Amino acid sequence: MPSSSSSSTAPSQVRAAIVGSTGYGGVELIRLLAAHPYVTVTSVISSSNAGEPFAAGYPHLTEIRTDILDAVDPELIAGKADVVFFATPHGVSTKLASQFLAAGLKVIDLSGDFRLKNRDSYAQWYKKEAPQQDELERAVFGMSELFGDEVRGADFVTNPGCFPTATTLGLYPAVKAGWIDPDSIIVDAKTGVSGSGRGLSMAAHFSEVNENFKAYKVHQHQHTPEIEQTLARAAGAPVTVSFTTHLVPMTRGIMSTMYASLTDKSRTTADFRELYNQFYEGRPFVRVRPEGTYPSTKEVYGSNYCDIGVLVDERTKRLTVISVIDNLVKGASGQAIQNLNLMMGWDETTGLTFLPVYP
Repeated sequence: MPSSSSSSTAPSQVRAAIVGSTGYGGVELIRLLAAHPYVTVTSVISSSNAGEPFAAGYPHLTEIRTDILDAVDPELIAGKADVVFFATPHGVSTKLASQFLAAGLKVIDLSGDFRLKNRDSYAQWYKKEAPQQDELERAVFGMSELFGDEVRGADFVTNPGCFPTATTLGLYPAVKAGWIDPDSIIVDAKTGVSGSGRGLSMAAHFSEVNENFKAYKVHQHQHTPEIEQTLARAAGAPVTVSFTTHLVPMTRGIMSTMYASLTDKSRTTADFRELYNQFYEGRPFVRVRPEGTYPSTKEVYGSNYCDIGVLVDERTKRLTVISVIDNLVKGASGQAIQNLNLMMGWDETTGLTFLPVYP
């Protein structure tokens, strides 16, 4: 489990490159790293916009980031950076991550290419060719609150997905304790539109999203096996969940509402709150809500927090867990920086202690 202590041997300054810097995840990395005392972004990279001013695509960074976008060139980037973030669509880092690792850089991949350790599962759910098995085994799954000891000192980290972050953090303590039946888990998850990226699509069209609420990728969402793979580590056996995602007309945020049957029907809400508080003690970015209060997405907006509320339904003897995150921060770029902090031996909260934006 991770701790927030830093190492006296940790490097004092690190140069970072961002591949896919013109997407929402990339520009969020730039926003967050601007407040990091030990990291300087020395290269912003785009395969499609190389040679253009970075701020041309993001005018809010005028006179703040005057970079010209670099092309994808591992040898060139290795001379500019110590760590590279991949904020790219699925399938890109499969082809490039090994080149950057061979050039001596640490790699943090925000895509789904290295999360699933079963190559056949990746091909089935992502409809792409999987990385080689040795590369999959080398990539450490960077859910900091659960596997921080594995992240610490690693040179290659695969960042968890946004839905799996909210969902797994919400379920892991109860599954690990054996207090719920893993085969009874139902996940009802909602996300804001930024989760689909900056590219144009009918699904993210204003007229399609505004004043609308719809399910998508029903029984087909690629984050399903990632959730099951992580919860299986808690259960010590395979886990199968029912997972349904919905798109809501907001920019940021994820809410996962989860239901599961109790294995001991005498356990109460107070029991689960105590379990969760003990499990996440010392984990600064997970906040367990007081009994009778439940989190909303606005309360973590722009922050690296995951807020969790738990309630036992005395009538049905089922547990309800409500977990919320900002999909671009804790669900992507913020968690990537938290992983970088652990990789480098810094306090895991470094550069991430800003408050949620409210209202």
